[in-house]
Amino acid sequence: MANTNFEPAEEIYWHDKILAKTILKFFPKSILPNHITVFRFLATPFVALLMFYEHYYIGLAAFLLVAFTDAIDGSMARTRNQITDWGKIYDPLADKILIASMVFIIVLRYIDFWTAIIIIGLEIIIIFTAWIRKRNGKSVQANWWGKIKMMLQVLGVVILLLSIVFNWQSLLPLASGVLYLAIAFAIVSLLTYGI
Repeated sequence: MANTNFEPAEEIYWHDKILAKTILKFFPKSILPNHITVFRFLATPFVALLMFYEHYYIGLAAFLLVAFTDAIDGSMARTRNQITDWGKIYDPLADKILIASMVFIIVLRYIDFWTAIIIIGLEIIIIFTAWIRKRNGKSVQANWWGKIKMMLQVLGVVILLLSIVFNWQSLLPLASGVLYLAIAFAIVSLLTYGI
């Protein structure tokens, strides 16, 4: 988090305004968006361990909390004009690590090998492409395709976890379908140089 040179948001979105008037009021100004991103990095291994040891009830709650920090840090950065170069890179990276760990542990176990491999493979390619663009001095940040992809990945994982927790096998095809849709958005994000 070396870079604390803040820049203003180019645009404030509707959900930013909602979060600013509700949840963000509980965060003191001393807590920066990058602190929330670091929390997501640190919390992800604990969520992964809960899933690995099949503590799905608490794992579902923990996953929802940690995934929701993605909305919190982004909205906080935009509404408080605290966008940093560090956050542009590490916020999406924290998301990818969270999703990849869930895919590796539960999608691989409950859906299928190829879905998991494609999701993880695309995330690795997106990270590598962003790294190359950054090294070449080009702008690297999330775009709407990547944001929708992340929301679909979270939704797919949540549906999968609900099917496991409540033994609702009928939700497995829905979870798979949402994750396939996330794959399509990942490809578009990659082609439009998003992260």
